[in-house]
Amino acid sequence: MKVERIFDLLDRYQEKFANKPVAFAAKENGKWVNHSTQDLIKMANLVSIGLLEMGIEKSDKIATVSNNRPEWNFMDHGMMQIGAVHVPIYPTISEEEYRHILRHSEAKFIIVSSQELYDKISPMVAEIDTLQEIYTFDKIPGAKHWTEIVKKGEQGQNAVNRGKLKLRRDAVGKDDLATIIYTSGTTGVPKGVMLSHWNFCFQIEPLVKIIPFLGPKSNALSFLPLCHVLERIGGYVFQYLGVSIYYAESVEKVAENIKEVKPEVFVSVPRLLERIFDKIMEKGNDLEGTKRELFFGAVELGLAYEPSGKDLKYKLKLAGANVLIFKKWREAMGGQLKLIISGGAALQPRLARIFHAAKIPVCEGYGLTETAPVIAVNHTKHPNLRFGTVGPLLDPVQQQVKIAEDGEILFKGPNLMLGYFKDPAKTAEDIDSEGWFHTGDIGLFEEGRFLKITDRKKEMFKLSTGKYVAPQPVENIFKESLFIEQIMVIGAGEKFAGALISPNFEFLHDWAHQNNIHYRDHEELVANPKVIERYQKEVDELNKRLGKTEQLKQFKVIAHSWTVDTGELSPTLKLKRRMVAERYKQQIEEIYAPYR
Repeated sequence: MKVERIFDLLDRYQEKFANKPVAFAAKENGKWVNHSTQDLIKMANLVSIGLLEMGIEKSDKIATVSNNRPEWNFMDHGMMQIGAVHVPIYPTISEEEYRHILRHSEAKFIIVSSQELYDKISPMVAEIDTLQEIYTFDKIPGAKHWTEIVKKGEQGQNAVNRGKLKLRRDAVGKDDLATIIYTSGTTGVPKGVMLSHWNFCFQIEPLVKIIPFLGPKSNALSFLPLCHVLERIGGYVFQYLGVSIYYAESVEKVAENIKEVKPEVFVSVPRLLERIFDKIMEKGNDLEGTKRELFFGAVELGLAYEPSGKDLKYKLKLAGANVLIFKKWREAMGGQLKLIISGGAALQPRLARIFHAAKIPVCEGYGLTETAPVIAVNHTKHPNLRFGTVGPLLDPVQQQVKIAEDGEILFKGPNLMLGYFKDPAKTAEDIDSEGWFHTGDIGLFEEGRFLKITDRKKEMFKLSTGKYVAPQPVENIFKESLFIEQIMVIGAGEKFAGALISPNFEFLHDWAHQNNIHYRDHEELVANPKVIERYQKEVDELNKRLGKTEQLKQFKVIAHSWTVDTGELSPTLKLKRRMVAERYKQQIEEIYAPYR
C-alpha cells in the first residue's frame, strides 16, 4: 500500500507486520519492555478517540516535550489521524524558548515526560491563553497522566466515535499540515517550520531503496531526540520497513544499550561519531608493542579507503585489518551494525573512510528542517558514494538543486515545507517568487551529481585583508585532534583568523597526569605554559593542511566545556556562534588587541 499520510504507516503495519512482537521497546525499571504492532495500532486509535472526546478539532496544535519513548509514537499517530498538528519540542531548551514556542504555536495541550520538565513547564499553563492542560508520560504525583487520554478513548469506544474517527481520518489529505517543528535557534528566535504529511512520506520509498538490507528482522537504536527532523524521518522509514525500534535510555548510555540491542542501524550526528572514534583512538594510544603497530596500521589503511576499490595488495591488507582490529570495533558496536545514518552537520571525510573500511558504512546526507529533511544522501556503495560530499540527490527526478551565482544552494522538491507558521514575510524571504528555497548553505557539485557543502553563507566572514574565511571546514580539521572537543574560528574584520578552543578535558587530564602537570582547576590547567605549548604544537601541525588565509595565527584555550546545558550548543549540537562570541568577548579582545 502507498503511504501518503504519516498515519498510513498504521495500515501498513496491519497489512505487512500485523503480528510483529516488537514495534518499539524501551527500558522500564532497568528492563526492556516491548510494544507490539498491535499495541501501537490500538493505542493510537484510543488516543485519537480520547482527543475527539476532549474536543480536539482538525488543525488544533498539541505539543510534546519528551525523551525518546514508545508513547511519543502513540501520541504522534493518534493526534495526526484526526488532523491535529504535532508540535514536538526539544527537552533541553530555555524557559524563555518554551514560552515562545507554546504561545506562538497556540498549543491546546502539552505532554511532558519527566518531573523536571513538569516543574518547569506547568506554571506556563496559567500564563498562555491557548494552553488548556498539561499531561505527563512519567507518573508524577498531582499531575495528569497521559493514560487519562487513553481512558477517555476506552470510555468513548462506540460506533459513533469509530465512525467519527474514520471521517476525520479520511478528511486528512497528504498535503495537510502534519507538524510544526521549531528550529533550534542557533541564530535567534526559533521559527516554526510547517511540514505536511507528504513532505515526509515522499522521502520514504527513495530512502528504502538505499537500504534494502533492512527489514522486519532488523533492530534500530534511537537516541537523537524524536523532535529532531532527521531522527523523525528515520523513525518513519524504520516503521515502513517493520524494523524494531529500541529507544536508548540516554546519550550517556548509548554504548551500553548498543551492546544490549545489537542494532543494524542508527541515526547520528557527526559529533557523536567523533566521540566514538576519539574513544577508540584513546584505547589505541594505550596499546604497546605489536598490538599498537597493528592498531595504527589498520587505522592508516582505513584512512586510505576508497569506495571505488584499490589494488589487490591493499585489499589483502585491509582484509587482515578487519580480522585483527576492525572486528573488535564492530563487536564494541553490537556486532550487527550495517549502517549509520549521519546528518545535521558536516561529517569529517576521514571518519566516513575509516568506518566504511571497518565494514560499518556511514551514509552522510544533507538537508534542513525546512526540507523534512533529505535533499541528498550518500549510498552505502560505489558508484553512489563519494567521501567529502553529501551524495547525489535523494530523488533526481522530483527534486531540483541549483547553485546560485554567490554559491548558495537553492532547492525545489516535494519535501519543501509549507512555510513558516504565522510568518509570511520570512517565508517569502526564504522561498523566492520562482519557488526556490534559499538554504543558506554554500556548495557545489562534484562530478556533476555529488553535492558538496562548503559552508554556511551567514557564517563566512571577511578579514580586513578582503579575504573570506569559511569557518566550518577549518573547525572540522581541528576537531580531528584528540586535544580539541569544540572550536570556533573567529576573525571577522580582523587581520587574521583566530580561534577559541574548548578542550577535550578527559584526554587533557590524562596527558597532564602523564606529564606531571599539577593544577587545582581548569582555569589553572589551561593557563599552564606546557599546556599552551602543547596546543600550539597541535595548531601548527593542523595549520599545514590549510591555505594561508585559513590558518589560525592566534588562539585561546577556554577553561570550560561547551554543551547544550551551558548554552553554547543547540539541541542538535551545533555551535551557537553569537552566544559564544558574546560570552568570550574578553578572550576575543585579548587575541586581537595587540594587532590593531
